[in-house]
Amino acid sequence: MINAILWKLRTGAPWRDLPERYGPWKTAHERLRRWTIDGTWQRILDEAVVKDDAVGEVEWILSVDSTVVRAHQHAAGARKKGDALKRSRPSLWTENASDAPEED
Repeated sequence: MINAILWKLRTGAPWRDLPERYGPWKTAHERLRRWTIDGTWQRILDEAVVKDDAVGEVEWILSVDSTVVRAHQHAAGARKKGDALKRSRPSLWTENASDAPEED
C-alpha cells in the first residue's frame, strides 16, 4: 500500500492510472486520505526519513514549476505607461526650491 501511495505521489498521475500490481486505486486513495487525517502518514514519513538519513540515503530535492508559483501581472517589473517621462524630468518642487528663506 505504501508503494502504491509513493508511486502516485512521485509520478503525479491520476489515481485511476495506478498500476494494477498495487491493487485497487480506490483502496490506496482511501488509505492515504485516512492516514493523512489521523497523522499516520506523517509518522510513516518521519520514520522513513530518520532511518534513511542515518545511512546517508536521503536526497533532498526541491522542485518548483510555473504552475505553482505565480506573480500578478503588475509584479513583473515592466515599466508602466508614463514612467519614462517622470524619470527624465526633475520634479517641479526641486526646480523651484530655494535655499534662501522667503523675504517679506
